[in-house]
Amino acid sequence: MVIHFKVDGHLACGHKGANLSSSSELNRVKCRSCRNTDAYKDARKNQRNAARRAARHSRVAHTASDWRSEWIERLTAMAGLQRLPRGFSGQAFV
Repeated sequence: MVIHFKVDGHLACGHKGANLSSSSELNRVKCRSCRNTDAYKDARKNQRNAARRAARHSRVAHTASDWRSEWIERLTAMAGLQRLPRGFSGQAFV
């Protein structure tokens, strides 16, 4: 079954009919005519750029946290001597 791209209440390829299936989800669209329209290509580009911005934002948020100091605090809070994991300087006991 062919699924058309619906944008602003109309099909992107221009087909008309009461029994045509349509979707605004880009991954579900199977109509080749709809996929070749500027509206579909722009929506795909906007979706891809939004995903890139989200990935870039998550990387910045992930690197901002100082996990090493949090790990040292966690080990010092535990009872007894705890050894730091590999990658810490000298693997000293805390």
